[in-house]
Amino acid sequence: MGFFLEVLIGGLLAGVLYSLVALGFVLIFKASGVFNFAQGAMVLTAALALVRSLGLLQSQWHWPFGLALIAALLFAAAVMAVIAWAAERWVLRKLVNQEGIILFMATIGVTFFIEGLAQTIFGADVYPLNIGLPKEPVFLLESVFDGGVLVNELDIWAAVIAGLLVAGLALFFQRTRIGRALRAVADDHAAAQSVGIPLNQIWFIVWLVAGLVALAAGAVWGSKLGVQFSLSLLALKALPVLILGGFTSVPGAIIGGLIIGAGEKLAEVFLGPSMGGGIEIWFAYVVALLFLLVRPQGLFGERIIERV
Repeated sequence: MGFFLEVLIGGLLAGVLYSLVALGFVLIFKASGVFNFAQGAMVLTAALALVRSLGLLQSQWHWPFGLALIAALLFAAAVMAVIAWAAERWVLRKLVNQEGIILFMATIGVTFFIEGLAQTIFGADVYPLNIGLPKEPVFLLESVFDGGVLVNELDIWAAVIAGLLVAGLALFFQRTRIGRALRAVADDHAAAQSVGIPLNQIWFIVWLVAGLVALAAGAVWGSKLGVQFSLSLLALKALPVLILGGFTSVPGAIIGGLIIGAGEKLAEVFLGPSMGGGIEIWFAYVVALLFLLVRPQGLFGERIIERV
């Protein structure tokens, strides 16, 4: 039982890390109806800006760690603001009221541009990132199970960060005037403009918020794996999370991540030996495919009925 709980908790905490990336997708899709394929590139860019500026401030300018970390976070946030402004000004503004597939293809182009530019400016090596989060393994429930349950402290902090983000974003969408405007734009661009909602400002705000979420995801994933190109591929692992949770649900991104994380870990440990291993690689996509056949809008997604 102790081993089962260890695998389950490890899977749930890994799922939270997937959810951090999925949150950025949900934000932009919820507020603009656009599936932003560039979210993975934004995670990579934010992490590169953070780790490179932090290294410069500490190694060459000899700033204290706390002050250097704050400055590096502000610099990375500023980089995300510039990306949000450029995406709205030079891409989205030109495609107002276009079909969703056109906007989706535009985000693919933005993806490759951001990835190439970020690696040109900040470098393409693997950079270790230390933002002060503990990484030591801890043992829980030692009095209940022999040896306890092994958990990584970094994963626990990731869960705390994800929980705070979900709570804050839920309040932002439900309780603020800007949040309601974002939902109106997602429902109908032309109708939102007709009642005076500034579409360009709304798109800039939502891309900026998604960029800040990408910064949080990049900081956690970079601390865990190091900042490297593979961070941009996290977008692919977030897709099953979105399908399960729903493309328009912020809490659904977390629930979907927990389901995927726990499912793939349990399947790999308990079914992998009899199936030759490697289940963790494809498990999430098979579950998402099966889920599309049953409930394509996701667990918490909005069911849209179009009258013909």
